[in-house]
Amino acid sequence: MDAPTRRSFLMHSATGLGGAWIAANWPAILAAEEYVRTEAATPQVRFAFFTPEQAVEVDAMAAQIIPTDHTPGAREARVVHFIDRALVTFERDRQADYTRGLHDLARQANRAFPSVSKFSDLIYDQQIQVLTSIEDTPFFNLVRTHTITGFFASPVHGGNFDKVGWELVGYDDSLHHEPPFGYYDALPSPASRAATGDAQ
Repeated sequence: MDAPTRRSFLMHSATGLGGAWIAANWPAILAAEEYVRTEAATPQVRFAFFTPEQAVEVDAMAAQIIPTDHTPGAREARVVHFIDRALVTFERDRQADYTRGLHDLARQANRAFPSVSKFSDLIYDQQIQVLTSIEDTPFFNLVRTHTITGFFASPVHGGNFDKVGWELVGYDDSLHHEPPFGYYDALPSPASRAATGDAQ
């Protein structure tokens, strides 16, 4: 997928999927922010919900949903950390979905390729084959939603490391914008129109 196409796809996904998810969870996201800040300040990166083995599997899934090419993907954005933190804060009710879903994923990988016992052991094309076989399941949709959201969410929530998601779509979070900000700002004010005799 070339850069413009990939960027368009991600922006469309963020608007149609991640945006709705953020809106629905906004109060809980704000409530979790202090927890995330505290965890992010610790010198050693730890997982609050995932075991190290589970984190590898989720990371492998996310890396296929937003792959790395000449621009960073989900792995570079550390999406797995966003998902892990979400599962102990505003998405804690989805913990069982991940536990069960990862178990089913390993079983599906082994069914398709008996020589392996886990999804992350598969090569690229094999991983795509397994994910294609489960793409209509609630678990895949959940991971996809979390991956896209984590890729674009504020880095304070654990993902979008180094703001790679924002950089990909050209989002400037500095808020140092100069006027005029839009067409309406460029229009003369009623007072200035009156002074020049342009008032209607």
